[in-house]
Amino acid sequence: MSTKVDLSDKKYYINRELSWLEFNQRCLDEANNVENPVLERVKFLAICYNNLNEFLMIRMPGIISNTPSLAQTAPDYIQADKNLVMVSERMNRLYADYEVCWKNLRKLLAKEKIHIRKMEELSKDQQECIRKYYKERVHILLTPLALDISHPFPFISNNSLNVAFRMKGEENGVVYARVKVPDTLDRFVRVPGGKSKCEYVLIEDIIKDSGHLLFPGMTILGAYSFCIIRNADVKITIDEACDLMDAVEESINGRDMGYPVAMIVDSSMPKNMRAKFLKNLSLSEEQVISTKDAISLSSLWQLYGLDRPSLKEKPLIQSTPIDLQEDGDIFEWIKKRDRILYHPYESFGNIVRFMRQSATDPNVQSIKICLYRLGTDPSIFDALKTARMNGKSVSVLMELRAKFDEDRNIRWAKDLEAIGVHVVYGPVNLKVHSKLLQVVRLESGHLVTYTHMSSGNYNVSTAKQYGDISFLTVNKEIGEDVSELFNALTGYYGVRKYRHLLVAPVTLKKSLIKKIDNEIKMHEAHGNGHIMMKANGLVDQDIIAELYKASIAGVKVDLNIRGLCCLRPGIPDVSKNIRVISIVDRFLEHSRIYYFHNNGDPEMYMGSSDMMPRNLLARIEVLFPVLDKELMKSIKENILDIHFADNVKAKELREDGTYVPVKKEGKPLRSQQWFIEHNGCWQLK
Repeated sequence: MSTKVDLSDKKYYINRELSWLEFNQRCLDEANNVENPVLERVKFLAICYNNLNEFLMIRMPGIISNTPSLAQTAPDYIQADKNLVMVSERMNRLYADYEVCWKNLRKLLAKEKIHIRKMEELSKDQQECIRKYYKERVHILLTPLALDISHPFPFISNNSLNVAFRMKGEENGVVYARVKVPDTLDRFVRVPGGKSKCEYVLIEDIIKDSGHLLFPGMTILGAYSFCIIRNADVKITIDEACDLMDAVEESINGRDMGYPVAMIVDSSMPKNMRAKFLKNLSLSEEQVISTKDAISLSSLWQLYGLDRPSLKEKPLIQSTPIDLQEDGDIFEWIKKRDRILYHPYESFGNIVRFMRQSATDPNVQSIKICLYRLGTDPSIFDALKTARMNGKSVSVLMELRAKFDEDRNIRWAKDLEAIGVHVVYGPVNLKVHSKLLQVVRLESGHLVTYTHMSSGNYNVSTAKQYGDISFLTVNKEIGEDVSELFNALTGYYGVRKYRHLLVAPVTLKKSLIKKIDNEIKMHEAHGNGHIMMKANGLVDQDIIAELYKASIAGVKVDLNIRGLCCLRPGIPDVSKNIRVISIVDRFLEHSRIYYFHNNGDPEMYMGSSDMMPRNLLARIEVLFPVLDKELMKSIKENILDIHFADNVKAKELREDGTYVPVKKEGKPLRSQQWFIEHNGCWQLK
């Protein structure tokens, strides 16, 4: 197809960093949403803070150094200095909004008799109790560090909460000191003897109140909370003298030692005091986030953990398909036809059950699985252990480089090796992000492969909060493809031929582009082109350019992109036929579905991959086809279409990169609530 539009022009792409920050704005909108229960709003504010901290630790180093990795590249490249200023301004606005949000939430919590007090607001008896708590439980844990010529500037660990003291002694002028708040202490300390049900005071306020005990003989002029965020985007270096596990262990041990990228500081800290910290930390003013109360808000998870069900969403009652209940045979259930399970509405416990049944079934010969994030729940580990104890051949590909889960994955890998499981780590230069499980069973003298593939991890805990689709099949050709991929992962990875799977970094990207191009041709011939995509991120320039070509040709393009989206919809003559929505709700939207109308003979792919350079170029990802036409129709009508019909939680992306609520036309439809009320409607008999 020919076009006069230069689709490489940066003006057609939204800045990656600003798009990420807009996603955090949508999370903040849920924290401000008065229709959400108050503790759910507290939870969303905690999520916002965690998200932005991760942005600072992982994205900010590339912005500062102007050397983004291959996995971090984006089409809208901006010079580092301009990018840093632009991002800093947006982050400071977010933190200002966090501050307002937290102030409002404290008022609402107070109405529910959950009070966050200042020390001066407590009664004398309460103050006495808190000061006794400090002396008995806190004081001995603290290490005050002076900041003067005779003391080197201390190392301040990543993301730790600190208090900076400004003081004056009898013989010297104004001096400074830093005290780290121990991670072992609760941020919100329960105040005894209050008239209300729950009264709390912040641990740093308790420390500030007792500064005279830390620095006897000094006059405390001020005390200010702050934290330092460091580069946590660790680089793993492999050489012939070490193996992958050793390299990962060595790298993560230095994660908290990365160079500072930002300082989040109490806005009341005097400028000359702040300047002293910035100089010693080699930070610029653009790397300062100044706030009054929005520091270390990840601790809000402590409040969300309160046993106040009336202030939260009603607990989700997860289901099991009817023909799997009453101890139904899961092997027979899968053999009848291709199956899906939509989590968290349908329990991930069914996948655990599949593994447990496989572990004890005398006909099962082998189990192979890819593990990316296993979490802390031992259910999957126990099933693999049982299988090994029962003489099954068990092979596990453990991805050691899953960011922030490296240490946990190393421990799981060592535990699995200790019980005789074959544990491998995949190619050195590629992360394995694929979600694959294959069980081989002997039936009537023949080997049958039962294959499970998903968009989500084998993490029992997060499966209760993530919207993922599990796919189970005995399709022989798909089973052979997955078996071939496992052989590539455990042997020597290279180009392999797959009949059905789209595998990154080899075939996935070019296959998606080819399918978009095919939809353009179908539309030019028949006038009914339609592409629907649901994913977590859309950043890859080649994919975006191909979607622009589809729009220019008249193809209807519907995109449901939860987070990052660098495509600009609504540009005349370029993207006027593209609609982009994002849904942020109670559960984290995590499934990936790619649908092509194909002139009435539709194709659908699901799996682990988003449309981002890291997925398409730096990871081993898998998209698999839905070959059962009835099942495909059910997924489209009962899952995909429902997401696009959401007019309660969905927000639409505008050309300028901001999001607005979709127009509320017709009856209100909140997709996640619809799935709860119509749980299992996508199942086929």
